[in-house]
Amino acid sequence: MASTPTTTQEANEIDLIELVAALWAQKLLIISLALAVVLAAAMYAFFSKPVYEARVYLQSPTLNGIADFNYGRTSGAELTPFTIKDVYEVFTRNLQSESLRRTFFNEVYLPSLPASERGGSQDVLYANFLRTLTIGLPSKEQPDRYSVIVQGENPAQVADWVKAFAARAGVAAKKEMISNATREAEVRARNLDQQISTLQETESRIRQDSITRLREALAIAEAIGLQNPPIISGNLSVELSAGMDGQLTYMRGSRALKAEIKNLEARKSDDPFIGQLRALQIKQSFYTDLQVNPDTVSVYRQDGPIEQPDRPIKPQKGLIMLLGLILGGVLGLIIALVRYFVGSGKDRF
Repeated sequence: MASTPTTTQEANEIDLIELVAALWAQKLLIISLALAVVLAAAMYAFFSKPVYEARVYLQSPTLNGIADFNYGRTSGAELTPFTIKDVYEVFTRNLQSESLRRTFFNEVYLPSLPASERGGSQDVLYANFLRTLTIGLPSKEQPDRYSVIVQGENPAQVADWVKAFAARAGVAAKKEMISNATREAEVRARNLDQQISTLQETESRIRQDSITRLREALAIAEAIGLQNPPIISGNLSVELSAGMDGQLTYMRGSRALKAEIKNLEARKSDDPFIGQLRALQIKQSFYTDLQVNPDTVSVYRQDGPIEQPDRPIKPQKGLIMLLGLILGGVLGLIIALVRYFVGSGKDRF
């Protein structure tokens, strides 16, 4: 005879009540397992070495901080001034560079390890270092703010490492910026030197050409016996005097021509006769001597102080014990259910 739905429902209710009763009967087992796991979790939480975290936030420099980078860099000087973005991009590139990480790993991280650990695999040690020191990238809310984060067991050490890493990135960026500025100034000074040399060579050739023309005029004056310029009165004298160049240069007379040739040949320097020379030399001297003092410039700005952490971020004792309690209770229920079904001869839950 088929069972009715009412009979099936009553059987299910009886099985559930029986199951609850069986679990209640094994409450000491469940509680014991839960307490054992909680105790193990507590021992792990209290005996694990604490991990501290220090971080520093870094932002772009101010206009005042980059002012000395732009000393002598004007549109008139043909050198484009650096912007805050230009300088900060150099810093952030150095901050995230692999070379800076490797240098810090070799010079700071490795010496801090015990001698027994230092001899291990360098790849493994470097992977551990990358987990110890991380670079926080900008967010949408603050698109120009980076951060340096260091985790470790020594609170004073992590604070020092954060400060040292940011400072090293700043020093590297300053060197690169100063090198860029100095290099451009050197190129500008070299261009000016080339212009000066060209003007000096041109003036020297002009002087030699003048001597050649004067010698030819002297030969004509001596050929006709003209020692002094002719004396002519009236307006014709003015016109003739003004036109004593070119083919009429011999009209100056042999005495004047000899004196002028002697003076040109004895000239030690043509510099005083070059109109633009002094202005170019002043510019060249400025760019040759241009130096940027690293103490007067900055490539980043620290947002807030670097404080030594006084509370570890790991282990989180309360959370670990709570998870231990939950895990212990679940484990106790599973074992109690297995014992119940095995004891009652049932094959399924």
